[in-house]
Amino acid sequence: MKNLRPLGVALTLTSVLTLASCTSAYLATMEAFGYEKREILVERVEDGRDSQAEAQQEIQTAFERLKALTGFDGGSLEDKYSELKTAYDRAERSARDVKGRIRAIEDVADAMFSEWQGEIEEISDPKYRAESEKMKADTKSGYDQLLTRMQDAEEAMQPVLTALKDRVLTLKHSLNAQAIASLEEGVADLEGDVQDLIDEMQRSIDEAERFLSTMPS
Repeated sequence: MKNLRPLGVALTLTSVLTLASCTSAYLATMEAFGYEKREILVERVEDGRDSQAEAQQEIQTAFERLKALTGFDGGSLEDKYSELKTAYDRAERSARDVKGRIRAIEDVADAMFSEWQGEIEEISDPKYRAESEKMKADTKSGYDQLLTRMQDAEEAMQPVLTALKDRVLTLKHSLNAQAIASLEEGVADLEGDVQDLIDEMQRSIDEAERFLSTMPS
């Protein structure tokens, strides 16, 4: 498969298009340079997988920063809070990136399957038409499973991020030992939710790997 990234840097025409909006003009431009929708889909799934892995790590790091604060026993509380806030901000940005990557995957997949169906209808030989229909159905089934996994992981991120944000803001408003002590029980409750999210995201990452393995290189 061709590597689309160098072309993406070189084509100033397409740089104005946002990641999540795969327009017909964008696809037409890419195809003019020899890139099929299937290739674009594969690359976007790879990017989606990587963004989920990054978000997974950033959320885990933010929780670990929060958890470390509950055992605070000296030093600069402000510095520890700053580390937590930075980690949370990175996790939140990563979650937004995941959302945009999923929308970008949906855009190109919708265009690809629509084009595929139109081309099937142009095949006059019943044998070849049936073969193409089966190939499309199999690919669509795998894609639907992938999209469901990715959307489930995306939705699961928000409650955890909201809980982290609540604790970050609580600490911001009262940087003292009493505030930290009040968070200890909440952190224990959150730990299970964070682990469930990490597991859900890993299932989505694994599903992306499985889908990619079925796509011709």
